[in-house]
Amino acid sequence: MWQRLAGFVLKFRLPLLLLLLVATGVMAYFASKVQMSYDYVATIPHDNPKFLEYQEFKKKFGGDGNMLVLGVQTDKFFQADFFRDYLQLNHDLKKINAVENILSVPLAINLVKNDSTQKLEAGLLFKDSSYTQPQIDSLAGVFRTLLFYRGLLYNPDSKAYMMAIYVNKDVFNSPKRTAVVAEITKLAKAFEDKHHTEVHLSGLPLIRTVMAVKVADELKLFLKISFLLTGLILFLFFRSFGAVLMSMVVVAIGVVWSVATIVLMGYKITLLTGLIPSLIVVIGIPNCVYFLSKYHTEYARHGNKTKALVRMIQRMGIVTLFTNLTAAIGFGVFCFTNSAILKEFGVVAGLNIMFIFLISFIFLPSVLSFLPPPKTKHINYLENGFLGKVLDFLTTLVFKYRKPVYFVTAALVIAALVGMGRLKSVGYMLDDIPKTDKLYTDLKFFEQNFKGVMPLEIAVDTKRKNGVVNLQTLNKLDELTKLIAEQPDFARPLSVVEGIKFAKQAYYNGDSSNYAVPNSFDLGFLAPYLRMKSANTASGSATTFSRLVASFMDSTKQVARVSVNMKDVGSQRLPVLMDSLEPKVTAIFDTAHYKVTFTGTSVIFQEGTRFIINGLTESILLAFVLIMVCMLYLFRSWRMLIISLIPNIIPLVVTAGVMGWVGVALKPSTVLVFSVALGIAIDVTIRFLVNFKQELPRHNLDISATVKQTIHETGLSIIYTSMILFAGFMIFSFSEFGGTKALGWLTSLTLVVAMITNLTILPALLLWMEKALLKKARKKELWKPLDEEEDIEMSKLGVDDTE
Repeated sequence: MWQRLAGFVLKFRLPLLLLLLVATGVMAYFASKVQMSYDYVATIPHDNPKFLEYQEFKKKFGGDGNMLVLGVQTDKFFQADFFRDYLQLNHDLKKINAVENILSVPLAINLVKNDSTQKLEAGLLFKDSSYTQPQIDSLAGVFRTLLFYRGLLYNPDSKAYMMAIYVNKDVFNSPKRTAVVAEITKLAKAFEDKHHTEVHLSGLPLIRTVMAVKVADELKLFLKISFLLTGLILFLFFRSFGAVLMSMVVVAIGVVWSVATIVLMGYKITLLTGLIPSLIVVIGIPNCVYFLSKYHTEYARHGNKTKALVRMIQRMGIVTLFTNLTAAIGFGVFCFTNSAILKEFGVVAGLNIMFIFLISFIFLPSVLSFLPPPKTKHINYLENGFLGKVLDFLTTLVFKYRKPVYFVTAALVIAALVGMGRLKSVGYMLDDIPKTDKLYTDLKFFEQNFKGVMPLEIAVDTKRKNGVVNLQTLNKLDELTKLIAEQPDFARPLSVVEGIKFAKQAYYNGDSSNYAVPNSFDLGFLAPYLRMKSANTASGSATTFSRLVASFMDSTKQVARVSVNMKDVGSQRLPVLMDSLEPKVTAIFDTAHYKVTFTGTSVIFQEGTRFIINGLTESILLAFVLIMVCMLYLFRSWRMLIISLIPNIIPLVVTAGVMGWVGVALKPSTVLVFSVALGIAIDVTIRFLVNFKQELPRHNLDISATVKQTIHETGLSIIYTSMILFAGFMIFSFSEFGGTKALGWLTSLTLVVAMITNLTILPALLLWMEKALLKKARKKELWKPLDEEEDIEMSKLGVDDTE
């Protein structure tokens, strides 16, 4: 079959190249329309109970995670010049289109009782920016008595002050978000420079935007570096600009097709799918190395270019097909997970790994057929002295020191198994950001002074209309608020009960001792005053404060919302905290009359992390099974299947052990390593065993001689491709993101170990099972001689054999 395919490709090379060129042009058109994704709930399936609860919450209250926070820490906050500029910063920020509301000290609302109208008038405490220092000091004293804001907008102990900037969620789910964040950051920076006081910025809108920008910039940079680095390595190997150019064109076409596939499938660029173009470069280059090295090897043997091309396709076609197939399986199994983001990654990666095989299979033989035969200097790398000595050393290990090789391998595996016992599974919101990055240090500032900014929402369903404003419910909500506030990882919650406590304080002329839930006696006097009136508008329309209070009940006043900011405690600790709170919350709200739901972005993140890790674990097992099926089909022997799997299980075990010893946690980005590395590392095994299968008849079924020949013939291309893969994945280790960095160096480690095991353990196992393999080969003609197929006349293939 492969001879006929060779004849087809060489006979119709020009039409095939033109068709490939046109297809690439169409793909380039679609690739130009690719967009970044801003969806952060795609990690869990839409029928998941947590997801459904979150969607129900968003219907009632409009969602969470739309608050950006700005913080300063200073003892001169209420000094006139600083305070005026801080107030002006508030006004400037409010002018930005995406900013819907700001809650801060200079814009703090105060409630004042008006006995004549029997209403509470809501108005700005700091009404004028031209206040003198004594006036500011006086108003600052009043502000400190308003317990509603303590711990919410300022920390009296650390003298830290926070501004809550509520942004339009639709804008922050679009590309416009980058410009908005840049404008906010610019204003904050100008204030910081003027007063020499560090301004801290955080909140999910900012974190998501900054990370999206960093991801986009990194992906472009890595793509360029991977092209340059692989091109340089190829030139060092082949010493031919032609070979480098052909290989670069192949992977460039593959990159265009991969980006176009994202668009055609209706997807967008995410942190995972954004890695695919660089992965296509890394995976596509070995295809080129396999084809070109085989072409050069065959041409060096007999000097016939056409025969070399046919044998290149015949020998390397099946090898490259199965190496790409196993790699595609390693990625494609993510399609079977319940995580949308993993499904997208699996579909696009799996398809494009097979596309890169098709591209290289058509492009390389066709172009090589038009070019002159390789010159002597272009095939000198086949006689590389240094690598020849390395291969001689490996041959010596396999034939003379097999027992020490087994012993060292066993010791390494035992140490790795011990390390695996130290593995932990945990993920954080800012897990992938360096600890020195301002995004991370600013988050820690808010955790230290305000107990964090990660949103957690608690929905309390009273199961009846107007149930929230019932005095019994208000007391229970207050009890819940105190319970949450006592936890070291949670900030003081905000709910409708806090607004009512503020109103009671105002009714008693601002006496802070009356900041409490009104009792039944108070309600009789307080009820008329709870219908708040704006002091700044004649119409009495809703004020910032009244809107804020109203946002913590649904339209029927049946469901109350309790919003809590919390620390980034990680996916491991968060469920523990939730579980510890559940019995205490149940003790407050009996399940017969109330339904309490914990939701919000923090819960969705924790659930998404769990789904991704579980999905990746299942994917690895599925990939393992599918690759076993491929290997069994390819070699038709259980012994060969076992021999092929052992050298690839060892690298995975070693990598897991290293992760345990160095403290790298199991999280989505690190679990991904195992499936990716398995799919790629098995390529080396296929390359070795197929060559062994093809060479065995030439050595009269002499397994020892064939093993020695295979180590020297395939070892060269295996080392070359392993170096390219190592360098390609090591690029990711320079990422600013911890997950991408781990993916880089862990995959590189796995591939290097796989190269060593496939050039030592694999041939050693072949020799160990020599008698059994030889008996099976003779009995079932497992390895059919290939000479007759190879010597088919070129004319029968429709190919001109003249040079």
